[in-house]
Amino acid sequence: MQELGALPDLDITQYDVTGSLGRHRVLDPRSLAYRRPYTGETIRTVEWAPRVPVLNQQNLVAQGIKTGEMFDGVQDVDALGSCTANAATACLSVLLTADACAKAGLDTTDAVAAERFAIGLYADATTTDEWQNYTWPSDDCGSSGLGVAKALRRRGLIDQYGHATTAEELCVLLQTGPVLMGMPWHQAFFEPVSSLALLDEIPDWQSSPVAGGHEVCITAIESVAEIEGDIAYEHTVLRVRNSWGSWGDAGSFRMSLAVYQALRSEIDLVQPRLDRTSQ
Repeated sequence: MQELGALPDLDITQYDVTGSLGRHRVLDPRSLAYRRPYTGETIRTVEWAPRVPVLNQQNLVAQGIKTGEMFDGVQDVDALGSCTANAATACLSVLLTADACAKAGLDTTDAVAAERFAIGLYADATTTDEWQNYTWPSDDCGSSGLGVAKALRRRGLIDQYGHATTAEELCVLLQTGPVLMGMPWHQAFFEPVSSLALLDEIPDWQSSPVAGGHEVCITAIESVAEIEGDIAYEHTVLRVRNSWGSWGDAGSFRMSLAVYQALRSEIDLVQPRLDRTSQ
């Protein structure tokens, strides 16, 4: 990965983009200043169920998705580094009613149609990532959690977005809705111990190389533990929706807050929000 200083107000880390990984870490101190602080609230288990099926940013042609038919002057590709948009699509399907999703062009009943929606959102996200010199189409350049949140707001699908920078702030956000997490994806993470195992259980994952950046959608706090009133990171477990089809536990995986804490300096957390009552 390469550290960039493209814009003076942004903290940017750019990763290699592949067909399964395409997230860049972009932090804007102006929006980070509005994060929701942790003030000792009780953290409870919570679950947010996406309306869309598990998406797959890979094997696009086999799914019947031809990017050459979606965009002028673009060849068909078999995979896209569109993880930010896939994660955001899962998140959006929680925020909007089924009817509102349909009005926005998001078919919650069909994984292929929803993946096409995500690819279009990916194109928008690469445009809102103004620090980049490339956009999709036709360059599979990746995008950021901040960029896709801006794209959702530009489309009028969310009212605002917030951030978290600590494990406790993340848990506070999850009490009110799903959260997009951009993270460095270590090579060892591709091979979980079992479908139900935590990323924590992969031997020596910390010493494996970083394969790229990945964006996922945290959909649940499955268990919460405390020690003397403080959250016990190793025993507080998150469930996370991925976008590689049935990979993992039917498309999701689990990790403890200890993994978040270990990777915290390379993670960004963005929560798209819909505060208006009409959805």
